[in-house]
Amino acid sequence: VWYFSQLFISLTGQEPFDADEYIERLAWRTPGGGSKGGAEAFDPKRLLEEFENHIEELKHLDEKIQRRVEKLEHQCHREAKEFAHKVQDLQRSNQVAFQHFQELDEHISYVATKVCHLGDQLEGVNTPRQRAVEAQRLMTYFNEFLDGELRSDVFNNPEKIKEAADIIQKLHLIAQELPFDRFADVKAKIASKYHDLERQLIQEFTAAQRRGEIGRMREVAAVLLHFKVTHKHWTHFDVSILKEMCVIGAYMRSDVFEDTALLCQRVNKQVGEVFQSPETVMAKLIQNIFENKLQAHVKEKLDETRHSDVEQYLKNLYDLYTRTTALASKLTEFNLGSDKHTFLSKLIKNIFSSYLESYIEMEKDYLRTRSAMILQRYYDSKNHQKRPQGGGSIQELKERIRQRTNLPLGPSIDTHGETFLSQEVVVNLLQETRHAFERCNRLSDPSDLPKNAFSIFLLLVEHLCVDHIDYALEIGLSAIPSADAKNANLYFLDVVQQANTIFHLFDKQFNDHLMPLISSSPKLTECLHKKKEVIEQMEVKLDTGIDRTLNCMVGQMKHILATEQKKTDFRPEDENNVMIQCTAACSKVCVYVSRQVERVRKSMDGKNVDTVLTELGVRFHRLIHEHLQQYSYSSMGGMLAICDVADYRKSAKDFRVPLVLQLFDTLHALCNLLVVAPDNLKQVCSGEQLTNLDRNLLHAFVQLRVDYRQARLGRHFS
Repeated sequence: VWYFSQLFISLTGQEPFDADEYIERLAWRTPGGGSKGGAEAFDPKRLLEEFENHIEELKHLDEKIQRRVEKLEHQCHREAKEFAHKVQDLQRSNQVAFQHFQELDEHISYVATKVCHLGDQLEGVNTPRQRAVEAQRLMTYFNEFLDGELRSDVFNNPEKIKEAADIIQKLHLIAQELPFDRFADVKAKIASKYHDLERQLIQEFTAAQRRGEIGRMREVAAVLLHFKVTHKHWTHFDVSILKEMCVIGAYMRSDVFEDTALLCQRVNKQVGEVFQSPETVMAKLIQNIFENKLQAHVKEKLDETRHSDVEQYLKNLYDLYTRTTALASKLTEFNLGSDKHTFLSKLIKNIFSSYLESYIEMEKDYLRTRSAMILQRYYDSKNHQKRPQGGGSIQELKERIRQRTNLPLGPSIDTHGETFLSQEVVVNLLQETRHAFERCNRLSDPSDLPKNAFSIFLLLVEHLCVDHIDYALEIGLSAIPSADAKNANLYFLDVVQQANTIFHLFDKQFNDHLMPLISSSPKLTECLHKKKEVIEQMEVKLDTGIDRTLNCMVGQMKHILATEQKKTDFRPEDENNVMIQCTAACSKVCVYVSRQVERVRKSMDGKNVDTVLTELGVRFHRLIHEHLQQYSYSSMGGMLAICDVADYRKSAKDFRVPLVLQLFDTLHALCNLLVVAPDNLKQVCSGEQLTNLDRNLLHAFVQLRVDYRQARLGRHFS
């Protein structure tokens, strides 16, 4: 059944074939072949007979198909053999054709070799002949110059100017080799004709340029290009034709740099279309502009101010050099040869070299003079005759004594509140120095830049830090009154405030303008060392002045206490009729302290505020502590003392320094010893705030009580 199913598929092309279904259909179509329950009784013999008949039919069909397959296979084998014979014939034909091609190639190579050899022979014969003909022709033209009469049409016909130029150029070369004594006249005539033809060609070129005939311009330029080989005035041609190309619309405005950039941009296209070597022509054009137009412009601008107005001279030099280098940067977009950057740098150097050699000395002289003038103008506005800053052994000795002992040497001077520091002066000095740094960066040679920048920095240090800030500190120190002065005006904190602001400006310029110029050079170490040295010198004087100012503040507080505090304040005559409040002396001291704390905060910044306020707070506490130990206290007086210390403690809170507040907390606890009952003294002394204090200090405070002897309080400390 499987075999017949495959045969059915191959014949009918239908799939899938189901053998069971096929047999069922065959049995169903056969009479008596259906199921037993059908209308007609089941007849197995008829069904078998039908199956046998179908099998026979399928066998006959298989035999027919098999014969057809064999026929097709035989035909396929026959055609394959025929195709193989054809391929073999084609391969034999291809081999024959390839052999013929090789023979033809060898023959062609042989013929080509013969032709090249023949050509060499012909050239060897023709070249001397042509040279002889050319020599004869040149001798004919030379004879015409020798006779003094030019009869040839080539020299008289304007349309043959190109041929005439070629002839005269060759004659000019020949004439240069002839001895001068015998051929002077003919050499002069040839040279005259040479220059005449050159002039005519230039005129023809310019006429074509005006007409916009690029082709004619290119043709004439190619002819003129040969003249440069021997013409010692080749630049004359170059400059002449370029001037003709550029003259229209060039340098119509006052800005020579903008005009030059526009001119080169306009001419560059024509140069590329006309000349065979446009990079050479553009380079010569730019060189001519730099060596003539720009150099003349620079010389005019600088020479008129070089000796009369140094400030304007430096500004002009900076501006002209900056604009020239900017112009050179724009010109690099044109084709000027392989090393155009070096070419343009040399042109710039040729213009400015004489000015740049002396630049830094003029810069320093100007900055020195200008800074001195700014300072002198300021002191004149204050009607102040500047005191000479001391030198010599005596002054140095005084300075050392003052730094070591903090003693005022010499009488203090009254500055009437003037700090002799001016932000306007500082801004002017820094601005002048900033301009100097900018010019130095632009105009200095890269190898000299760090050294030049450092020299400018030293001038800034000299005039700003020494002549202005340091001088103001010296005046401020001299104006600080002695510690026992009454109603002293303390202006040194104002000096500190302004000096601090000025130093921030100085430090900003150091970082913004000097550091970029020296950051990668050995001069960086020198600059940092010099800056550190200047800062340390100023800090010493600031520390000295602040210390003496704090002494004056403490002295003023001591004066208030000495004049306002009375012995009866703490031993009132009528203790039953006393108001529990702080004393008048305490109130005035607290007001004074608050005012001074505020001044310190305004005058300083950062950690300096806490440092100075800590020192002031410690001295304030020491003063009050010593002041309280000068009096004896009744019970009510002790209460008043506690009130005073409580107010002092409130003032101490304004310091915002934990140490100062802790000191006054301890002092407040000590004052409790003045009022506590005798039996409780030992307990109070063992309290948290007093337990770590020296017993002698506690005893000293208890001794201030008026009932110390009467109550025998000393036994508590024995």
